[in-house]
Amino acid sequence: MRVYLDYNATTPVDPRVLEAMLPFLGDNFGNAGSVHSAGQRARAAVDCARESVAALIGAKLSEVVFTSGGTEADNLAIFGAVAASTKPRKHVITTAIEHHAILHSCEELARQGVDVTVVPVSTSRGSQGIVDPEDIRRALRPETVLITVMHANNELGTIQPIEEIARIAAEAGVLFHSDAVQSAGKIPVDVTKLEVDLLSISAHKFCGPKGVGALYVRSGRHIAPRFWGGHAERDRRAGTENVPGIVALGKAAELARTFLAEDGSRISGLRDRLENNLLDRIPNILINGDRGHRVPNTSNLSFPGAGGEALLIALDLQGIACSTGAACSSGSTEPSHVLLAAGLSHDNARSSLRFSLGRPTTIAEIDRAIELIPAVVERIRALSPREQESAAAMPAR
Repeated sequence: MRVYLDYNATTPVDPRVLEAMLPFLGDNFGNAGSVHSAGQRARAAVDCARESVAALIGAKLSEVVFTSGGTEADNLAIFGAVAASTKPRKHVITTAIEHHAILHSCEELARQGVDVTVVPVSTSRGSQGIVDPEDIRRALRPETVLITVMHANNELGTIQPIEEIARIAAEAGVLFHSDAVQSAGKIPVDVTKLEVDLLSISAHKFCGPKGVGALYVRSGRHIAPRFWGGHAERDRRAGTENVPGIVALGKAAELARTFLAEDGSRISGLRDRLENNLLDRIPNILINGDRGHRVPNTSNLSFPGAGGEALLIALDLQGIACSTGAACSSGSTEPSHVLLAAGLSHDNARSSLRFSLGRPTTIAEIDRAIELIPAVVERIRALSPREQESAAAMPAR
């Protein structure tokens, strides 16, 4: 049995999503911008998908902009908001645990002369990985044009206090963007309740295909386009619509909304079963992040005395797929910037693995992981006596 526990990296396409999109890869191939009947069938499908996406996040139809995925949605929000601002000097606030789609965008803004403040996250009472809204407030300046803080962290699963930060942004008259790529489809996401101005989602994180996502743009908020061409997406994102992908995103959003509560309860139970059994069977391991404020599917564990890369490879050979961090950072020899920002030592960050579950995850798969992981950890620890001594010196849990 192979066990896939890397759903934060990507998810399998739900068969019902595939069934919905296939006709638009075949006979229904029309351009949604065409006025003839083939084009109008495509347009109707796009409109239907927009309704489903809007319903998933509590938005109006006119507030949903289809993109090629979460990275483009993040880039459109950040560069679009900064470019639309009329302030002569511009300042952006973000956090140290953002996805690289955010951090690298902010680095590019800095190269262009925009001031950027990277706010740290809480390291009190252990490695929680949650930003303090008051740190955001203290970072504000008269020239601040945008605050961008993710909703749920991709490595720790920690949920950020978005509503509090949104109120701070509103009081200051600053646009607020949230990357909800790892929360949409896993926990309730209501843009009205969250009071965000901009919010990004991606289909392949909740059983849709790769290459399609959406950006929520609150009515009355203006962002400058990044692409120029036709008048698609109300002049906010030029280009011929990816009709099959958009249809698939709509169906994935519909299914996520339908099964949100059921999936959340079942998956969190499986995650807790995995964590509790590993805590009982493996000495000196740590759960990273705030256990009470995280998405239901994510568990990040440190195994001091065992290198994360070695564990990853050994587990894969045993049929268990997990990760050492964000998929976009694979191949990097540096420890996760998220774990370091959350207060882990370099050694503990290097010995960490992320296990992320999804709708297809079964109890049999979790029990198989529980059966195999302890022996793999013991074997990898035994290969490094010095690291093993370090692990043994840690206080028992």
